[in-house]
Amino acid sequence: MEAPKPEEITHPPMDQLQGLEYCIDSNPSWGEAIALGFQHYILALGTAVMIPSFLVPLMGGDDGDKVRVVQTLLFVEGINTLLQTLFGTRLPTVIGGSYAFMVPIISIIHDSSLSRIEDPHLRFLNTMRAVQGALIVSSSIQIILGYSQLWAICSRFFSPLGMVPVIALVGFGLFDRGFPVVGRCVEIGVPMLILFIAFSQYLKGFHTRQLPILERFALLITVTVIWAYAHLLTASGAYKHRPELTQMNCRTDRANLISSAPWIKIPYPLQWGAPTFNAGHAFGMMAAVLVSLVESTGAFKAASRLASATPPPAHVLSRGIGWQGIGILLSGLFGTLSGSTVSIENVGLLGSTRVGSRRVIQISAGFMIFFSILASVGLSFLQFTNMNSMRNLFITGVALYLGLSVPDYFREYTAKAFHGPAHTNAGWFNDFLNTIFFSPPTVALIVAVFLDNTLDYKDSARDRGMPWWVKFRTFKGDSRNEEFYTLPFNLNRFFPPS
Repeated sequence: MEAPKPEEITHPPMDQLQGLEYCIDSNPSWGEAIALGFQHYILALGTAVMIPSFLVPLMGGDDGDKVRVVQTLLFVEGINTLLQTLFGTRLPTVIGGSYAFMVPIISIIHDSSLSRIEDPHLRFLNTMRAVQGALIVSSSIQIILGYSQLWAICSRFFSPLGMVPVIALVGFGLFDRGFPVVGRCVEIGVPMLILFIAFSQYLKGFHTRQLPILERFALLITVTVIWAYAHLLTASGAYKHRPELTQMNCRTDRANLISSAPWIKIPYPLQWGAPTFNAGHAFGMMAAVLVSLVESTGAFKAASRLASATPPPAHVLSRGIGWQGIGILLSGLFGTLSGSTVSIENVGLLGSTRVGSRRVIQISAGFMIFFSILASVGLSFLQFTNMNSMRNLFITGVALYLGLSVPDYFREYTAKAFHGPAHTNAGWFNDFLNTIFFSPPTVALIVAVFLDNTLDYKDSARDRGMPWWVKFRTFKGDSRNEEFYTLPFNLNRFFPPS
């Protein structure tokens, strides 16, 4: 047998992902755009429902309060997404809520000055105002780091090698949001997972009027089918004598969200009353803002690849972080129980449907697919590095391992002791450390960037992938940047790219 040629066994690195039906500047028809956008809305609805459903009862709120928080969160997500896609990074990302904010919010809920309020509704309002005040103050971190271009300076220490664990763990780090959640209702979650994979991968050749309808709208079709299936199980009494936890997770008539929701309700700033400010609450919330900063940095870089764009230049990345800070400020003003961050599951959806367009603006089974795609995009950056180098193997392995292991330790410790490993008399200090080390991407960033910039630093530029990365640091470093990242409405005259 003839020996294979080198070009037959190697794959040259590509700075733009191939195989996308729509790139960042494509314009699908309005009908497709609405349907694709609705898929993103369904995924955003997952986070928007899950966070308030857990936090509002702890605050003393009822179903009506829960619905108002969900409505407010979705409303603010829409505003923040519009601002980010128009004036921020201009990448096709949905700006949604973040689980990173749950640790400091739960700490605020358990504050003795709030928990001792006897009237549940009054306790809910006072807790919400305290959370709002902490979000408003902590938003200044991202606003300052973004608009001052300090984050752009920090990004000079990032290399493709250092970003691999960060982006990968943005996806892999949420493994507990996948099958552990599906397992609470296997008879619904597993069929959804199977259907989604079948529609989006195995049946993607099915076309209707030359449109790959099963592949492109796999999530929308799957959710519709599985919801109808779950409703049939509920109506037939399949869960009538099952444990309460099973019924809460499987039945379609226990959330009371639809029945409690008004037909029309427009959220407005300070709808819960004037925010209250506490230095300890704000300092703890700042840790969540920093975690959101790290996660969004990784998600922005992943989104650029899934949208077939070049990596965002340093000042564009910093500009996006600044607008995300504005988003957290709006979240505090409106009262959403969560700050803003790039909605990770929607970034994964870009790749799973092979669509990455600006016009394309709970599903745990779907989350498993989207998180895994996002993680694999992070691993794809390894093609620009030398993985025959023991140095690179060490940094990648240690950052990935610690990025998973440390947060898992913090989660297990908290589940058993009902408080984090950091448990001193200074509550703000506990919140700060526990929040930071609960986040896999943040731990990975700390480990990877430190090792990458201290271990054989001078002799490793080519191995780290810096010759490939350096041309994307500045706006004029690549001619494609102007197409992807130029501000609309001729605003570049007033805010020239650096």
